[in-house]
Amino acid sequence: MYRTLRLCSSGGGFEAVPDPPRRLRLPAVRLALEKEGIPVIDARVMLIAGSDPEVTISQNGRLLIKTPDATTADRTFARLLPLIEKASDASI
Repeated sequence: MYRTLRLCSSGGGFEAVPDPPRRLRLPAVRLALEKEGIPVIDARVMLIAGSDPEVTISQNGRLLIKTPDATTADRTFARLLPLIEKASDASI
């Protein structure tokens, strides 16, 4: 469902882009993350997950993992993706 993680043009993080494009139900994603003990800032059109490293989750499904380290980005993506997928089963 997501393309492979790729380094952002700034080199400061990795991004994952959904393929095909989709919209996430951010309130449901927020609840799923918080149930796992991950603090979340809700900016209405995106969520900022206070995981280590921090992850921005856009309404369009794009994830920005704020680390230049590929191994850390992969590990974070693998941890968060099942939570996002489960919460977004009813995507619009």
